[in-house]
Amino acid sequence: MLKKFFTAIGEYMILIGKSLQKPQKMRVFWKLFMREINDLGVNSFGLVIFTSIFVGAVVAIQMFNNFDASSFPIPPSFVGYATKAVLVLEFAPTIISLILAGKVGSYIASTIGTMRVSEQIDALDIMGVNSPNFLILPKIIACLIFNPLLIALSIVFGIGGGYIAGILTGNWTTADYISGIQMYMPNLFIIYAFTKTIVFAFVIATVPSYFGYFVKGGSLEVGRASTQAVVWTMVFIIISELILTQLILS
Repeated sequence: MLKKFFTAIGEYMILIGKSLQKPQKMRVFWKLFMREINDLGVNSFGLVIFTSIFVGAVVAIQMFNNFDASSFPIPPSFVGYATKAVLVLEFAPTIISLILAGKVGSYIASTIGTMRVSEQIDALDIMGVNSPNFLILPKIIACLIFNPLLIALSIVFGIGGGYIAGILTGNWTTADYISGIQMYMPNLFIIYAFTKTIVFAFVIATVPSYFGYFVKGGSLEVGRASTQAVVWTMVFIIISELILTQLILS
């Protein structure tokens, strides 16, 4: 079991090394890159915005209930600040990345896996094309560029969801909520959030690519590889979050 794990780590590192080389034809690379931007990024807009609005509303309501039940008087404006802090520190970069690991990761693993079992990757190799670079590098660059934008949108729409919750419930005023949002937050929190996002984006692009690239068998094995890819991507996201939290916030 341990030998198999270290073999997989070695294969993964070699695959990433081949992927991060200079593209053989930049015109082809940019065409693939723009397609991946659409498939991996633009197509995730709706899911990210929908999730962020409702979770932002839930977080704001929970914060209000916790503050209201406190034995110490807490100003209503702290609902806005607490909602912003939760979204920036944890929900937007981590939970949205886990959601993207399911959506984007399964897509990447199944796409590359299908090309492997249908021998399209073998054909690329025979023609002298660096297949890992051709298939994986556009996905890596697309995720590294677009995922931070998705996380920024998640923060904005999550705060907007809290604002809507205040209007619908009447538990806090608009002025109090906006005042809380405008409270000072350390720049380290923003750096921490987007550093996590970039690391998670790399994991989301590369781990499913590994499982898809080395799949063997037919369509049934592609489905299993997609499931494994999502599970291991989530595992590595959680582990890397623990490491980054210790390195940046401690």
